[in-house]
Amino acid sequence: MNILLYFIGPILVVLILNPILSSMYKDEEKNDKGFVLNYHRLTYRRKMIRTLWGIPFITLLFLVIYWIGDLSSIEYIILGIVFFSLLLMGFVHNYVKWIKNEKYV
Repeated sequence: MNILLYFIGPILVVLILNPILSSMYKDEEKNDKGFVLNYHRLTYRRKMIRTLWGIPFITLLFLVIYWIGDLSSIEYIILGIVFFSLLLMGFVHNYVKWIKNEKYV
């Protein structure tokens, strides 16, 4: 069985839970200090830092897929580009929102 099929379930869970949690914590005070497990309770600055902490985990995930998976070289390149672009988009989004939020405070 193709290893990419194992990504469909977690992606569906994220697409369903993300809007629910986002709306639940929309009006709550965001935490900027200490450990917070829930991503939606963090400020944009902390979300940006957590995105940077995700780089080693995404790299490890890519290496595990590379060792275990049976993909062609083009599929590995596409998967690497997708991982990198998702991290970059998340970082840029949180950075822009953080800077915009700092101007109003």
